[in-house]
Amino acid sequence: MSRRAADQDEEPSGRPLDADRLEGVLHPRDTHHVLGHDRPEAAFLSAWNAGRPHHAWLLRGQPGIGKACFAYRIARFLLSRVDLDEQMFARHPEQVGSLDVPALDPALRQIEAGGHPGLIELRRPWDEKAKRFKKDISVAQVRRLLSFFQMSAADAGWRVAIVDPAEDMTTGAANALLKALEEPPARAMFLLVSHAPGRLPATIRSRCRTLDFAPLPGNLAAVAISEACDEVDAGLAARLDALCPGAPGEALRLHRGGGLETYGALVALLSSLPRLDRGRLSALMSETGKGGAEGLARTGRLLRLVLERVARTGAYGQPPAEAVPGEAQMLTRLAPTPLAARAYAEAAMVVSDKLEAALGLNLDPSRTVLDIALYLEQLSRQTRA
Repeated sequence: MSRRAADQDEEPSGRPLDADRLEGVLHPRDTHHVLGHDRPEAAFLSAWNAGRPHHAWLLRGQPGIGKACFAYRIARFLLSRVDLDEQMFARHPEQVGSLDVPALDPALRQIEAGGHPGLIELRRPWDEKAKRFKKDISVAQVRRLLSFFQMSAADAGWRVAIVDPAEDMTTGAANALLKALEEPPARAMFLLVSHAPGRLPATIRSRCRTLDFAPLPGNLAAVAISEACDEVDAGLAARLDALCPGAPGEALRLHRGGGLETYGALVALLSSLPRLDRGRLSALMSETGKGGAEGLARTGRLLRLVLERVARTGAYGQPPAEAVPGEAQMLTRLAPTPLAARAYAEAAMVVSDKLEAALGLNLDPSRTVLDIALYLEQLSRQTRA
């Protein structure tokens, strides 16, 4: 199988092997059709065709827009080239126009099956004792990566490491990786996927070439959502994209977590402002409480999202594409003016701070939701005055 940290080799019963695995959704390693990222592909191919492919690339951009899918696209491209003489390549680069790999190439199938000996993947591992994924990528995992690169490739081909996301590395892990980036082995490539590159040490960033990724333009995100999950039709894909514009990965994570239903419940609840419907509020508190810290984090993300959409409606004078029935009316009623929009933009930051404090102090999720609800009632009365 493909090389992973030892504590990830066995898939625990009923749990995904990777922290980013979603049931019924194509994993990035299985996604061959990568949409909308022509610029980073052109930048990588320019370096390749010049005979100077850098040994480390930082793929940066917001979560869910296809960076990991693109990392595997590069890996398939490199690992399909097993007979490329390094010295000859330096003098006479192999000129290619895309990163496409023939469908019958053995490397493609090996990667898809998790069985390519030239690929190592680092992600947060599963903690069997705690029954959850660990919070970071450890120094022990990176040391195994270094051992992997010290071995000679059986076919003298490329060896590729994907670290996703790179900011999940501990300080010790980042320092260990830095040594490999400073003295890279021959025919080795490091692909660091990052949602928050500012959290990486400057020394790591300085040794990587950067590929910048933007949200998918136009309707490409909705197409990508439908392609990645058979059960999502065009209509549902459009609604999910309305909440996560240009980020199909985040949209599918929202869908799989029941986020669209929770978002609809939030819209219905906020529609009753300035005095929130106590029955709906009680239901939200109960549902959030059942999920513990994860439930509070999920509800919090959606609360911030709806408040940001309220603010955007007031600022631009019209609501964004409706994600759930009745949303446009609620958004317009709460923020009829730019002044109201500013108040709700500030509210989104206040709510974010409240949630961060509650999660950090392990406060009761239900009471946190109640505290935020009372705050929003007061805000609504002030903006209507």
